[in-house]
Amino acid sequence: MKQHPLIVTLQQAKRLIRIVIGFTVLIIGIVMIALPGPAVVVIPIGLGILATEFVWAKHLLKRFKDGANNLKNSILNNNKPKANS
Repeated sequence: MKQHPLIVTLQQAKRLIRIVIGFTVLIIGIVMIALPGPAVVVIPIGLGILATEFVWAKHLLKRFKDGANNLKNSILNNNKPKANS
């Protein structure tokens, strides 16, 4: 079934808006690495927005999440009290 051209145009416009917002948030996050700001929070948000449109962003977001989980686990494992032998 063929879609109405206006619906296709609206879908393309929404996709373009998501892409522009995603890249803008991602770039702001990258700039926050050097400037004061929560880059660790903003970069995954930008990748999350871009992950709705791009597979590469989905893979980067997964790597970011895995790295954050590994860091959290290593911090929690180092803070456990050691058994006296």
